[in-house]
Amino acid sequence: MLLSTEPLLTYFSKFTQLGEAEKMYIKDHFKPRIYRRRQYVLQEGNVCDHYNFVVRGCLRMYKTDLKGNTHILQFTSEDGWIADVWSFNDQSPSELNIDALEDTIVLQISYKDLTMLFDEFPAFDRIFRKLMENAYVALQRRMFQNISSPAEDRYNFFMKVYPHLINRLPQVRIASFLGITPEFLSRLRNRRVHGKS
Repeated sequence: MLLSTEPLLTYFSKFTQLGEAEKMYIKDHFKPRIYRRRQYVLQEGNVCDHYNFVVRGCLRMYKTDLKGNTHILQFTSEDGWIADVWSFNDQSPSELNIDALEDTIVLQISYKDLTMLFDEFPAFDRIFRKLMENAYVALQRRMFQNISSPAEDRYNFFMKVYPHLINRLPQVRIASFLGITPEFLSRLRNRRVHGKS
């Protein structure tokens, strides 16, 4: 089972040429962790004390409302990052949950170690700033779609952004992410198949 930092080194090398000191810091401070399906990475009320890079598997971040409804904010799979950034940055109790939808391997770094990484190697400050900008843009696009686009357009956008997850996620999870019922999602899928036939 792959538990080395090589996937993360490969990921970072797409942004910058890594020196030996940077590679050593990554190897020393990003810790591998395995989460089994349905296991929590973060539970509401706890502080999000790690930033997670997904090596293999799939995680979701969600909120459960007072009526017991689940609202999924994010899916993250291979080569993606996930954390409750608010809780992580403030070191305050989270209002969100993160759990594993599949058996998942992550590489985690603590708040303290990530801050030191930025201080010692400014290139990583720029990399993470770009990651945050991209995440913010994606969130804006999703919010705009949720308030202005019909469900079919949201589903088509999901298939464009997450083609690798279409057959990996249960229909109920995708429906929750889109803000529709599983039954309505089934009708959308059938309509799409019928339209292509």
